[in-house]
Amino acid sequence: MKFASLLLCTLLTTAAAVAQGTPASPTAQTAPTAPASADPFPPANPKFFDAASPTTADVNAFLNVIWGYDSNRTWRVEAIQKTAAPNVSKVTVFVADKSQGNKVENLRFFTTPDGKHAIADAVFSFGPHPYDDLRATLQSRADGPSRGAANKTLELVEFADLQCPHCKEAVPIIQDLLRDFPGAHFVFQNFPLIEIHPFAAQGAAYGNCVQQAKGDPAFYTYIDQVFAHQESLTPELAQKTFDNAVTAAGADPAAVKACAATPAARAKVAAQIKLAEDVDIEQTPTLVINGHALAIGAIPYEQLKQIVTWDARQTGASAALAAK
Repeated sequence: MKFASLLLCTLLTTAAAVAQGTPASPTAQTAPTAPASADPFPPANPKFFDAASPTTADVNAFLNVIWGYDSNRTWRVEAIQKTAAPNVSKVTVFVADKSQGNKVENLRFFTTPDGKHAIADAVFSFGPHPYDDLRATLQSRADGPSRGAANKTLELVEFADLQCPHCKEAVPIIQDLLRDFPGAHFVFQNFPLIEIHPFAAQGAAYGNCVQQAKGDPAFYTYIDQVFAHQESLTPELAQKTFDNAVTAAGADPAAVKACAATPAARAKVAAQIKLAEDVDIEQTPTLVINGHALAIGAIPYEQLKQIVTWDARQTGASAALAAK
């Protein structure tokens, strides 16, 4: 149970900045009360709480947002300490998993003076509402084809690459989520990884042109066909694969090919890539649930459902969970 799998896995691609309240006065904090005898964690020592900010309550509020969906996971803030850098604090958290025998692991990260960010192997958002800014950014800028509910109260944005094998594997996961969360607004956001997938940008441009010509439902038919024949995205077969997918979507392959070659089409793909870069999406497929970015695929589906439900409630979207 390494730090990256517990914390950075859920936060590495999140770019939300979180507004904190007025900083505490520069006096030492008090440590949490000693744990009960059945608690797996060692007692907290007051001498390890000499930083004014963040408070233990701040850290617990943050951890509750990102981990609260998991009833097996418990934690205790064991230290919030000053560092040599002015107003940069080191936070130490002990975490255990009841399903794994309550083995205690030690996690550390650093919070910045603005109270909005934390740093481990990467800078990530911190505070009781760590997803708000990314949520707002995607609600305004994620322009990919959508399906599901029209209302964006519960918005799922998938950043994906048509040549990415893991994105193909995510197709049934997304289908299951749309079935189980009919109140969700889903957006497929092109993010072609052009450095490693030579046909990804072409596939994205063709998809944008299919959407432009025939609408969002046709786009989803197109990407389903591309994913179904992804192994044919080779120098010899890629053009035929795209043309067949365009035909299946009800569009004209020649017209779509001409559209995809225009400066406007290339600019649209470039803008889609820039959005992913602007919000620090680094891999595909990444699913963003109301601002909470997750690398899906390795997460068991039942746990993913828990996370969607939890995030909806944390971000004021509970009503969307009941929508049919």
